[in-house]
This record gives sequence, structure tokens and C-alpha cells, in this order.
Amino acid sequence: MTDFSLADLETIVAERAKASPEESWTARLVSKGQTKAAKKLGEEAVEVVIGAIAEDRENLTYEAADLLYHLLVVLKIADIPLADVMAELERRTGRTGLEEKAGRTPS
Repeated sequence: MTDFSLADLETIVAERAKASPEESWTARLVSKGQTKAAKKLGEEAVEVVIGAIAEDRENLTYEAADLLYHLLVVLKIADIPLADVMAELERRTGRTGLEEKAGRTPS
């Protein structure tokens, strides 16, 4: 088992975002803006769904890693620290999922 965490990945994304877009995929994605990064995140989410439906463990693992990476890029562009997302998840653990969903404002 590895000690690598999402916080480690967040740090790597932040460091690579500062690089030249010619030298770093992360920097290139960040330089293209939130719309491009969000579209890529959506593509990765679809690939995760496909892997899950196919019950392809290896592909699902690979695509889930891509999804988490691209999520952290989108969060970086939006200037939302992973700690904020984790705090929101922690806040939700005090209620059941059904209670949490019922408490949302309709959009």
C-alpha cells in the first residue's frame, strides 16, 4: 500500500501548473482555461463509467486515476483547495445521504 495521497497530487498539480505549457501537460491544460479542463474532466468521468459498466477492474482503476487528476486541475483553476472539498465531505458525514440531499436547495 502506498502513502501517496490526494493532497500529494494536489501539490504536484500546483507545481506543474507553474511550468511552461510546452513542458507540462498540467500547465498546458491550465493555460487553456476552465472550459477545456472541465471538458476533459467530463471525458474522464465518462471513461470511468464505461470501465465500471464493463466491470473492467484494470481500466476502471486507470480511468479513476485520470478522473482524480483532472478534478484536481479543475479545482486548481477555480482556486478551490482540496481542503475545502474535504471539509464539505466531512460536514456531510454527520447526516445520511438522503438527509443531505433533502436539505439542498432546488436548482
